[in-house]
Amino acid sequence: MNLELTAEQAALRDTTRRFLAEKAPISGHVRELLDDPTGLDEPVWRALADIGTTGLLVPEEHGGAGMTMVEAGVVAEELGAALHPGPWSSTAVAAARALTRLRGDDSAATILAGIADGTTIATVGFLDADNARVEVAGRDRHPVVRGEIAGVPDAAAADTLLVLARDQAGTGLFAVRTDSSGVSITAEPGIDQTRKRFGVGLDGAPAHRLATAPSDAVAAVVDDVLIAGAADALGAARAVMDLAVGYAKVRKQFGQVIGSFQAVQHLCVDMYETVELARSGVIHALWAADNAGAEERHLSALRAKGFAGRLASVGDTAIQVFGGIGYTWEHDAHLYLKRLLSWSGLLGGPDRYLTELGARLAKRGQQ
Repeated sequence: MNLELTAEQAALRDTTRRFLAEKAPISGHVRELLDDPTGLDEPVWRALADIGTTGLLVPEEHGGAGMTMVEAGVVAEELGAALHPGPWSSTAVAAARALTRLRGDDSAATILAGIADGTTIATVGFLDADNARVEVAGRDRHPVVRGEIAGVPDAAAADTLLVLARDQAGTGLFAVRTDSSGVSITAEPGIDQTRKRFGVGLDGAPAHRLATAPSDAVAAVVDDVLIAGAADALGAARAVMDLAVGYAKVRKQFGQVIGSFQAVQHLCVDMYETVELARSGVIHALWAADNAGAEERHLSALRAKGFAGRLASVGDTAIQVFGGIGYTWEHDAHLYLKRLLSWSGLLGGPDRYLTELGARLAKRGQQ
């Protein structure tokens, strides 16, 4: 495992960072999409595809870059730092990994090619099994699906929804066009306006079976999404920490910059420690997603998610450094805090993951 970025990965980071600063800044892009029902700006999405970010995890034979989760994590961190609101994670990570890990048919290959060139926006509706109830009806050659799924990310922006359902051949991965008859999409309220989530109703919606969905491959996709989410949150925490530290260096009270006060210094050190601890866990998890065994990969995802509560505290601490200005709508600090809180709540709070992590480690120690 390499703890330092290669020259190619650093170039990918710099290109993504420069693109977001120029084409999708917080003031002129992110804030304008906060109340948009889709959170999508089509020209920006196509431009992201043009610089290769949507096809990072798509195999080369389907027009992608055939890279690893490490490269995807590089991009995810920059998107988090820029509070980017588009469906990149749903499409470029969740959908791409679902289609590759479950080894879909020719139709899956077509979807992957569309993801790579930016013409397809896809999302996954099976991440939270407790809130996804879908069944297959109709004839084998012309299946339709029925059910309800809660908390589907970016469903209003997506043209393709990937769901799990059981038919005569077992549990399978199905693709549903979101503009099909029998598909309804309803916005769900959430704390983070840069992360849109929706309830999806399926009432006899036409579907296409793409692949068989073994439970271990599905679990791997969920781990991939958690790991990419941790990289996004790392970027958001780093960015708001940098803003707070920069503010502490110039804001004066009682004739001195507030960064000279020990209480403020402690807050800044606490943020830095938390961000760097998270960074080591994220780097390992990104590496493990492609290179480690199933157990180590899953443990790394559990650690990243279990640390989510502490990472979210960076946004809260930054607002303390900013003082009164940090509570205003005009300041970006609250947007970062909301992004971090949404990561903390993704697929359940940190306590659930810490409990599972502790149980697995205790069992390993007994062996």
